Amino acid sequence: MGALELLSGDAQTFIEKVWASRIHVHHARPSDVARLLSLADVDQLLTSSALRTPALRIAQDGEVLPAIRFTRHATIAGSPLTGLVDGRKVLDLFDGGATVVLQGLHRYWPPLGLLIRELEAELGHPCQANAYLTPPGSQGFALHKDTHDVFVFQTHGRKEWELHDDAGAHHVTMEPGVSMYLPTGTPHAARTQRDVSLHVTIGINQVTWRNALGRVVDAVLDAGDLDGHLPAGYLDDQADFAAGLSARLRAIADDLERVDAAAAARTEAERFLTTRTSNLTGGLVDRLAVGEIDADSTVVRRPGSVCVLVSGRDALRVLLGDRELQVPAYLEPALVWLRTQDELRPADLGPWLDPQSSLVLVRRLVREGLLQVRS
Repeated sequence: MGALELLSGDAQTFIEKVWASRIHVHHARPSDVARLLSLADVDQLLTSSALRTPALRIAQDGEVLPAIRFTRHATIAGSPLTGLVDGRKVLDLFDGGATVVLQGLHRYWPPLGLLIRELEAELGHPCQANAYLTPPGSQGFALHKDTHDVFVFQTHGRKEWELHDDAGAHHVTMEPGVSMYLPTGTPHAARTQRDVSLHVTIGINQVTWRNALGRVVDAVLDAGDLDGHLPAGYLDDQADFAAGLSARLRAIADDLERVDAAAAARTEAERFLTTRTSNLTGGLVDRLAVGEIDADSTVVRRPGSVCVLVSGRDALRVLLGDRELQVPAYLEPALVWLRTQDELRPADLGPWLDPQSSLVLVRRLVREGLLQVRS
């Protein structure tokens, strides 16, 4: 099941409507979403790990509490360690009605890290994951709006949500298996009743037309001779200033007219496809096993991995999500086939490469994290 199917049902329908100003509620199997972050998982993170701020914040009655209320100092090898989350203090505040917020979970909780990578690949927009643990009879935040689109899914307990749109106020009960999509700017608040609640929010930080066009315009401006100073005396007489400004605006307009839109679109996509967070779970074991890979070893595509091929005159660029590789152009047919496979053996590349070249390529892609040695 893909990321969009898990969160919103039919992926294609959602892609067509994702930016529409409407609230979308989807029901899935509770086990499918609960496995991403359980109450026991949060217990382990809060009490048995070395979380530090700002990975955690705490809110109560609409106010964010100062970090000093739930952190402590420690040392490692004599060096100070600040902002360390104090599990006992967190539990005491939770008992007192505070909501615990785990921020940026995709950076340190693998199941959500994988979900975020898959969602980014489907949407083409940066995403992030936070989790909210709220005790019974409590509300962490007052009615507010977010500056990005949000998916919400409940993994434990129940929570009552108040939502507002053009049609008025709505109330939704979130429970395990229910996910909800809120467009940017949707006023919302949530409160627990008798149950402790754990829900995850996926924030979609939209790449806008302003962002993309800004990068195109900046590139044009950077290529021009625009660092000369304004004419002296322009404060009293703006004629020279206006003439120079007019000439430069015409030149910029001419340069923008010559921009290759297709090339700019490729550049934008490639920028996204080389700046994502890497997923290297199991990478140490794979690196240690690289030397043992032979022609008949089975390797599998790493979950959530990205592989986009960009042909060049002398080399093939392989975009892997967090960076790119440049490899000889003759490898393109083999890589075109390889990137579509869930699993393969180096020997399977025989139609395109000799045995040694097949082995070198597969070992390289294991080291780079695109492939994994099947355990």
